[in-house]
Amino acid sequence: MNTIKYKITALCICLFMVSNTQAQKKKTAAPVAASYTIEGNVTGLEEGTTVKLIPGGTHSSELPVAETTLKDGKFTFTGKLKEPRYFYISFGKNKGIIPVMAENSKIKITASGSVSNDEGQYIKFKDIAVTGSKSHDFYTKETAFKAELDKDYAAYHVGIDELSNKVGKARKEGNKKALDSLYGTEQWKVFEAKEKAFFTKVEKTTLDLIAKHKETWWGPFFMMTNYSYFTPEQKPLYDQFSETAKKSYYGQILDKDLNPKSLIGTSIANFSLKDKDGKPYAAKDITAGKKYILVDFWASWCGPCRKEIPNLKTAYSEYSGKGFEILSISIDKDEKAWQKALGQENMQWHNLLDDDKVSKSFNVKAIPATYLVDSKGVIISDNLRGAELEAKLKELLKS
Repeated sequence: MNTIKYKITALCICLFMVSNTQAQKKKTAAPVAASYTIEGNVTGLEEGTTVKLIPGGTHSSELPVAETTLKDGKFTFTGKLKEPRYFYISFGKNKGIIPVMAENSKIKITASGSVSNDEGQYIKFKDIAVTGSKSHDFYTKETAFKAELDKDYAAYHVGIDELSNKVGKARKEGNKKALDSLYGTEQWKVFEAKEKAFFTKVEKTTLDLIAKHKETWWGPFFMMTNYSYFTPEQKPLYDQFSETAKKSYYGQILDKDLNPKSLIGTSIANFSLKDKDGKPYAAKDITAGKKYILVDFWASWCGPCRKEIPNLKTAYSEYSGKGFEILSISIDKDEKAWQKALGQENMQWHNLLDDDKVSKSFNVKAIPATYLVDSKGVIISDNLRGAELEAKLKELLKS
């Protein structure tokens, strides 16, 4: 009996010690922060310089969520987050930025800034250090491979400047004979082979990064930050994400970008953009007197867009004489790449370069994106391609 009694007593003592230890841990454990504080200390900039906290990773021109000014080189932002978020800390009139992955914690940022002497007076930063955010540390670690890609890019461009300038000049002048000669040189062939290998490496590392994080919000986030625009080819990347990832903040934004809201039934505003020679064209002048106009958003780097061009040529050849017009608008950021693609594709209709405003007015989030507009400027259909475009035009222009 005494043995049982002693065992029960010993068990009670053990349970008390465990309970006491857990209570002690609760007392000594650091509380989870319910808000964030971003404290910055930046040298080299003028007193009173405007500092803004702007959401990033959204493919949209976001408004600041907070704004302050530099005082003795210091600034502070505070707030609350449901989950980590990517921000740009913008200085001056968007003259320089420091990216930060914020979370509910005390975050410190230090950097040395300097204003350039050129007309834009852009701000450059060095010795940037971000501490106090585990999410920022993780982001930095997971994207460290980009430094190697930067080195690879610089390496295959060494010694190509002179030839590249000649190619650019020939393209601008429309000198096909000179272009063919330059493209035929061994140096250019080697350059193109290295460029192809580089972009193959970029694609692989990007896809690996996204797939690695398909279970969490990091997957959609990395997809948003590694693609400026989406094409149908990227939809399987979204499909691989877990429901948790899809329902996250960046998962929901990604879904809206991949599946933009329809504009059918709305009217388009008149706009003006420049062609390859820098000549401005107003949309109303291009479309005047036409029954139906296909506004086609594309880019030189967009594989599905380039594959669709033969179908557009077929439709244009068959229906342009019946009141059908095409207006292609490139969202290329690299004008040289756009000019090169125009030379290769030889499209017989107006091709203009986007100013980032027109594509936004059409809510273009993924390409290729096409909008069929009637003579009154009303969008009557969208995303028509191949056989679907052919069938629609046959129906509309059967007479």
